[in-house]
Amino acid sequence: MGLTLTTPPYADPMTERVVIVGAGHNGLVAATLLARAGLDVQVLERLGHVGGAAVSAPAFDGYDARLSRFSYLVSLFPQALIDELGLELELRSRDTASFTPWYRDGHDGGLLVETDAGDATRASFAELTGDDREFDAWNAFYDEVSTVAAAIAPTLLEPLPHIGDVRDRVAMAIWTDLVEQPLGAALRRRFSDDVVRGVVSTDALIGTFASLDDLSLVQNRCFLYHLIGNGTGEWRVPVGGMGAVTAELARVATEAGATIRLNSEVDGIDVSDVDVTVCGDGFVERADRVLFGAAPYVLERLLGHSPATKPAGAQLKLNVLLSRLPELASGVDPRIAFAGTFHLDESFDQLQLAWATAASGDLPPATGEFYCHTLTDRSILGPELRDSEAQTLTYFGLHTPPGVLDAPGAKDEAVARVLAALNAHLAEPIEPLILGLEAKTPTEIEHELWMPGGHIFHGDLSWPWLEEDEHPRTPAQRWGVATAHPRILLCGSGARRGGAVSGIGGHNAARAVLA
Repeated sequence: MGLTLTTPPYADPMTERVVIVGAGHNGLVAATLLARAGLDVQVLERLGHVGGAAVSAPAFDGYDARLSRFSYLVSLFPQALIDELGLELELRSRDTASFTPWYRDGHDGGLLVETDAGDATRASFAELTGDDREFDAWNAFYDEVSTVAAAIAPTLLEPLPHIGDVRDRVAMAIWTDLVEQPLGAALRRRFSDDVVRGVVSTDALIGTFASLDDLSLVQNRCFLYHLIGNGTGEWRVPVGGMGAVTAELARVATEAGATIRLNSEVDGIDVSDVDVTVCGDGFVERADRVLFGAAPYVLERLLGHSPATKPAGAQLKLNVLLSRLPELASGVDPRIAFAGTFHLDESFDQLQLAWATAASGDLPPATGEFYCHTLTDRSILGPELRDSEAQTLTYFGLHTPPGVLDAPGAKDEAVARVLAALNAHLAEPIEPLILGLEAKTPTEIEHELWMPGGHIFHGDLSWPWLEEDEHPRTPAQRWGVATAHPRILLCGSGARRGGAVSGIGGHNAARAVLA
């Protein structure tokens, strides 16, 4: 089959042409903003649908349920960007922020943290720790964290701020705890209880394989991103699933005039002084600029380079359909316990043990978190399931990197360990309630989503500011989307301030082009 050069006949030859590689949520955000500005925008998507990791799809044979199979909650997507794009979305808050079952001295209990922490949260802390001191420490810590979030959140849709501009807006104590020393040290000093320390720790480890004492501070950067969304860090449920988010993004992109071409896998990119050529099976696209929505590692390969170290994810992902929620050994209503983040064996010491075990090359004990979408939004279920007691569970397991999960039999053993760990906190076994179960390792996620090593952030997260020695000269550098090639910009999770379902990478790449 011969290659074809695509240039729409209606395109003004004086109009800047932009090709966007990847129709994930970031690519669609960039496409909308650039098309609205009058640029000629073509989006190339490898898969037969838009959305990338932010999709809703059937996961269980014989059951009408469309789950957010990969990404599943929304926090970092700025409300200002939602409003600018004109997205018709419903994002629901949850009364339960988290629930952590525990067993001590022959007693089953659970630490309940409400989204608006009140008397029930205070009583739950007291039941675990014996008094109010840990609850007071919790409130003091997150009050300080909120000042950091308030300082950073407004900058995410602007050129990168200087580190000093952010640092000067917060107290030095919390800056030191979050930015200058390993997070583990702060958590040991600020909290006394192992379970409480662990609940705080988990936001530092989602998608990040690291000790809480890692001197690189990669865990601190992950923690920061999980707490700064819209200045509150609240993670909300997208009604209709994550696919509803990207369907809306596709709608506004096409209405703006962007062209989205599916089943168009790019297999090479060539850069010259005057344009960029993007090649695939049966097509050649030429553009003034290319915005790249996949990982920087993939970009280097498409340019014909030998990339540096390949990113590696560290999560075991389970999607589960239940006939009903299980009863808990503590007697707590499961509709409360599973409505937020259900922390499974995520105390501080358990998290550190899991990391050390996996770092040594062995399969770690199960430690991760469950979330039940259907307690907040049942629209993802078909009519028959919706009218029953059926519920979905999504599990994100920590510290399970490819080298560990790819060993023969390791995936099945890891799933078995998750179910056994959950059963230890239940009044009944979970297995008879399971109607369907889907498990994904980082390697399997890589194959499905073009995501190197299954790393959900396309690589380790960066601080969302310019360091002391950084002096950007180009719009792409100022917006944190630059590559080694001036005509190619990053617009995905691999951009500075990328990561999670935020649209920030796409927005900032578009702003850099328009600048």
